[in-house]
Amino acid sequence: MPRYKLTIAYDGTDFCGWQKQEPFQMANSKGQRANEEGAGPTVLEPAPTPPVPKISNPPASRKFERQGLVQREGEDRPREQLRTVQHVVERAVREIVHEPVEVKGASRTDSGVHARGQVAAFSCSGDSQVHHGWPVERGVDRLVRAINGKLPEDVIVHAAEPVAEDFDPVIGATSKAYSYTLHVSRDRAIWDRRYVHQIWDELDLSKMQEAAGRIVGEKDFVAFAAAGHGRLTTVRTVFTCEVSEQAPVDGARRLRIDISGSGFLYNMVRIIAGTLVECGRGRMTADDVSRAIESKDRRNAGPTLPASGLCLEWIRY
Repeated sequence: MPRYKLTIAYDGTDFCGWQKQEPFQMANSKGQRANEEGAGPTVLEPAPTPPVPKISNPPASRKFERQGLVQREGEDRPREQLRTVQHVVERAVREIVHEPVEVKGASRTDSGVHARGQVAAFSCSGDSQVHHGWPVERGVDRLVRAINGKLPEDVIVHAAEPVAEDFDPVIGATSKAYSYTLHVSRDRAIWDRRYVHQIWDELDLSKMQEAAGRIVGEKDFVAFAAAGHGRLTTVRTVFTCEVSEQAPVDGARRLRIDISGSGFLYNMVRIIAGTLVECGRGRMTADDVSRAIESKDRRNAGPTLPASGLCLEWIRY
């Protein structure tokens, strides 16, 4: 069975993150669909892993699918298929290879986070004598064009390549990089407002650069992780952390934070970005950053910045 590695870019604004999410749905008192608790934010559950379970009621299934729902065998209520990147890419791949494949992604980016270099992989049959799967000899260029023809306008596959059958985009990653872009101005960003975070105050670039240097190295970054990060260890190695002045956009100042490392904790990059902004404002110092790391206390680091300015740049293997 051939296995293919995909390099994917997407505008994360209208996605509920990368990972598939299919929470149960139920009717509330007004007859509208609601989540398990009936109000408040949707409680998300991990999506089932393909192959897709058989559908117990095909006609009802088709009706649910048109409503963005799915009814699984043995369950008395439908699930809502939230719009995630994994879901739309997996659906596109399945339409091309005509098999219930699983597309596994390297980074589970949050809702609103963008990507230029997300990596995913899937396996399918490769028998050229059948009308499903995708034999290697058929070519990866054709595969990319075929998948992109099934994708919405806010996600695209840039490249595909055959990889070993045991290639795992999560376990095999040796380093990855993110960027965070700041729009520093009293005027709001208009044309690229989805991809930047507005900062109304002036920022001292040199202070931010000095503080960024304190992030580099192998450290316990628990103070820079959101609660419920779910990792057994919070030690990570940051290879580079830099803050640079970018070309102005419509007369507005732009700063960009670039960070690469062996891996990142939940919200780690957004908290680091928030901490560096506090340093630029003069509310924190480089020494405060070092003390926050040593304290292992989330309260000593800066705020978590919004997802809009964050972009997954690349993943290396």
